[in-house]
Amino acid sequence: MAMLEVKDLHVFYGVIEAIKGISFSVEAGEVIALIGANGAGKTTTLHTVTGLVPAKQGEILFEGKDLLKTPPHKIVEMGMAHVPEGRRIFAELSVLANLKLGAYTRRDKREIEETLEMVYERFPRLKERRGQIAGTLSGGEQQMLAMGRALMSRPKIILMDEPSMGLSPLYVSQIFAIIEEIRKTGTTVLLVEQNAKKALEIADRAYVLETGNIALEGNARELMENDSVKRAYLGE
Repeated sequence: MAMLEVKDLHVFYGVIEAIKGISFSVEAGEVIALIGANGAGKTTTLHTVTGLVPAKQGEILFEGKDLLKTPPHKIVEMGMAHVPEGRRIFAELSVLANLKLGAYTRRDKREIEETLEMVYERFPRLKERRGQIAGTLSGGEQQMLAMGRALMSRPKIILMDEPSMGLSPLYVSQIFAIIEEIRKTGTTVLLVEQNAKKALEIADRAYVLETGNIALEGNARELMENDSVKRAYLGE
């Protein structure tokens, strides 16, 4: 059984069908990439999986449990974290306060402190700036904070929406290196990313979304060699 299974998912915004019956799966320990043009339905897919957008039809199963009637905070408690597009940090709070909010579903204070130290090891910049107001961080630092906040819930799977958007090439490289480190610790990753080349380089498998449909799927390395993927998403 896959860790996450999406079956025949349909999502509407009013009368507009944004997701048109897609199905995909994520196995434990994998990095799965969802790539596609703007408006393809990538963000809507993540929002539906994490309970932020209702589905009209279909199934979403996480470790065999139905998510469609599960509120978002309960989905977090089950072991799923979401790093949203645009980071969505709490700009007026400190770095430390943002991180602690990521653990709001947990009650084990000693283990929360241990997780905080683990996050600081992975993101030394956040430890240096733990007392700084989050809104004054650079874009790359804010992305690290959003990722660190998600890790504070100790998720089994982490969903990341455009983590490299708007970042300098240096920060882009750092963010993707961190995603690979997260996978090495056993955390599963479902990655939506505009930088298709970088996403396919670190993913095990990938799905290509086009106007609410899955147009292609397969091994990430093989998709990198696919002529239509090269033309549409890799600039070749």
